[in-house]
Amino acid sequence: MTERAWWKESVVYQIYPRSFKDSNGDGIGDLRGIIEKLDYLRNLGVDVLWLSPIYKSPNDDNGYDISDYRDIMTEFGTMADFDELLKTAHEKGLKIMLDLVVNHTSDEHAWFVESRKSKDNPYRDYYIWRDPVDGGMPNRWQASFGGPVWELDGNTGMYYLHMFSKKQPDLNWDNEKVRDEVFDMMTWWLDKGIDGFRMDVINMISKAEGLPDGAPIPGTPYTDSNPAVMCGPHVHEYLREMNERVLSKYDIMTVGETPCVTVEDGRKFTAADRRELNMVFNFDHVDVENGSGSKWTDKRFKLKDLKDILARWQYGLEDEGWNSLYWNNHDQPRVVSRFGDDGAYRELSAKMLGTCLHMMKGTPYIYQGEELGMTNVRFDTIGQYEDIETLGAYKTCREILGMSEEETMAAIHARSRDNARTPMQWDDSANGGFTAGTPGSP
Repeated sequence: MTERAWWKESVVYQIYPRSFKDSNGDGIGDLRGIIEKLDYLRNLGVDVLWLSPIYKSPNDDNGYDISDYRDIMTEFGTMADFDELLKTAHEKGLKIMLDLVVNHTSDEHAWFVESRKSKDNPYRDYYIWRDPVDGGMPNRWQASFGGPVWELDGNTGMYYLHMFSKKQPDLNWDNEKVRDEVFDMMTWWLDKGIDGFRMDVINMISKAEGLPDGAPIPGTPYTDSNPAVMCGPHVHEYLREMNERVLSKYDIMTVGETPCVTVEDGRKFTAADRRELNMVFNFDHVDVENGSGSKWTDKRFKLKDLKDILARWQYGLEDEGWNSLYWNNHDQPRVVSRFGDDGAYRELSAKMLGTCLHMMKGTPYIYQGEELGMTNVRFDTIGQYEDIETLGAYKTCREILGMSEEETMAAIHARSRDNARTPMQWDDSANGGFTAGTPGSP
């Protein structure tokens, strides 16, 4: 029998602050814009607001590169604005969940600034450093945004690991001091009164010993890093430690973003008696069109494949663990363009997809604009796109994989993260009511 919990009976609404609501006319969404729309969100019937990163950041990856975990991004406002948002949301019966990005930091974070100064710096082992191998990189892994995962630091002649951008060095979770720092920071936010964490790529925090190369990635000079970085040897140990030292002390909700997990992995992360996380985001259904391991395709999904995936997770976590239900987020194209019909049947197919999502067992997550049936964007040239993943993919598709311009742009139109990051459409006025100024980059 499934035990009741408030987070199992809630609906979560994800806000991407940069494109949600601009309150001061500078073209960038902000915390005061969210405050302005709290009544809208309450009336919509949601229970929890998940905010994509609001921390201080140089914005190489739109806030997922954090330079200070205890400060607010300048464009979004101040800590006083956040405190008001938290207080007002609670008064209106809404909970606030923050994005926790601790697989990596910004290279402008004070820890990394110190780490790269010298090999004997006290912060050196906060990150993953390796000597050159045969005069080159320690292995041939490919970064998620294109290119190698290693960046040579001229100051010490060593490479540091970055699974994403070179401005996002990976933290060394095998260092107990790193875990202490992260758990202390989490406690600081929870003591402020937040209601939980969505944990960015949390199953990547433990890497396999020796960082071994995987199988070659066809058509590229790289090898697959997934076997060594997804669900590594200590990931469950570290999450249980997190739960014991931090999470278990608060009545909160937790959801881990966990690419490449199986149903069996999902049970391990979310089974109540394991004391790790409440739920995870799996990627199986949003990777349903992927070909040869790449998301960069405009191939349409097969309905049976999608149904089989949803059923596998529903039955797989039926008695042990808990599902998170989602179609959209800041990293995925708009669902009505992807799995529905964004033309003549836009409204009807959007309602159908919403009904499907909310009628399954699990906690539903909806992304800003999903309730309106917002659709994908279609820019004409790569110069109009700004997302770091999209720009890296364009280069990889054209220069390494040999895809034509037409093929590449078709894949970007279908799968780019920019699809989800265009301004929220509040009304039919100029700029959709998002800003009184000129909308900034997504």
